[in-house]
Amino acid sequence: MNFIKNNLANAITLGNLFSGCVGAIHLILGDYQTTAICILFSLVLDFFDGFVARALKANSNLGTQLDSLADMVSFGLVPGLTMFKMLEPFSTDVLGFSLPFEIKYFGLLITLFSCLRLAIFNLDEEQKYYFKGLNTPSNTILIFGLYYAFKENQSFPFLLNNELFLIISTVFSSWLLISPLKMIAMKFKSMKLEDNYPKIALLVGAVLILLIFKTVGIPLVIIYYILISLIFQKQLK
Repeated sequence: MNFIKNNLANAITLGNLFSGCVGAIHLILGDYQTTAICILFSLVLDFFDGFVARALKANSNLGTQLDSLADMVSFGLVPGLTMFKMLEPFSTDVLGFSLPFEIKYFGLLITLFSCLRLAIFNLDEEQKYYFKGLNTPSNTILIFGLYYAFKENQSFPFLLNNELFLIISTVFSSWLLISPLKMIAMKFKSMKLEDNYPKIALLVGAVLILLIFKTVGIPLVIIYYILISLIFQKQLK
């Protein structure tokens, strides 16, 4: 029983990793719908591994390292590959300049900065009740959400058919991952209403956006998350 208790959370984390690997493979093959399901599974498992570890009092350094390694695939490689796919239709020319490489590889910058963000997070002891910079799951929802909405409903065509917008989005996304901006984390320091206004505003706004915009609302929720975090910067501590 102790073995199961001590390793259940790690098994859930490995499930996150497996789901991320499957999602990455299907994304490369062009099956974005299966990738969407895999991302959803990874998000759920990423939440529950920490929840289970705390509930069973089975937190460990091994679990911490496994969590980051799993997230590196599910929420680091997958969004990088997503931007790779969005940039794939473009060649080596950007605004009349010819690059020495195909521009699609520039999308993997997101993967590199996701790795850097996860390493920084592991060493930073401040981020207990808020995130410093955009967390990798949210960044994945933002990037893949744009791609998914475009594929499903042809949403944002004026943006996703523009290589300059995609390049700027890649740079901005990479910066957000390691930025000093404080972002809301759904961790409760107290149950006082005034201490949880940012979380309440985030939850209510996110639900309304999804109800109104449906699929298109997926990336909009993350944009709203960033904006609401900026509004409540001073209250995040």
